[in-house]
Amino acid sequence: MAFQPAIPVFRIFDYDQALAFYRDWLGFTVDWEHQYTPDYPRYLQISRGGTLLHLTEHHGDCTPGSKAVIHVDDADALHQEITSIRRHPRMNPSVQTMPWNAKVVEVTDPFGNKIWSHQSVG
Repeated sequence: MAFQPAIPVFRIFDYDQALAFYRDWLGFTVDWEHQYTPDYPRYLQISRGGTLLHLTEHHGDCTPGSKAVIHVDDADALHQEITSIRRHPRMNPSVQTMPWNAKVVEVTDPFGNKIWSHQSVG
């Protein structure tokens, strides 16, 4: 038996805001989405590199304000990308050096969910 990486599920409240944040700013790709009918909530999978996230408008799927840790190999390059190349009008994340020999770039989506992009150093 082999375990695979977990897929975090984030609660979203607005599809267009979610796309602007995850696809347009953070550079994720929408892999697929599901909606029973046009007036039903959406459920979608996004990815970047080896990271998968599920985003859901369904109120019973999960709690808003969750956090996921995503391991990256270059926190400084990610920081440069999202602060210089594709700037966000309401976000100005920094690179934090943590006491456990890691660099972290934290961003918060429009729905209160947090992503820690985590790079082990040393």
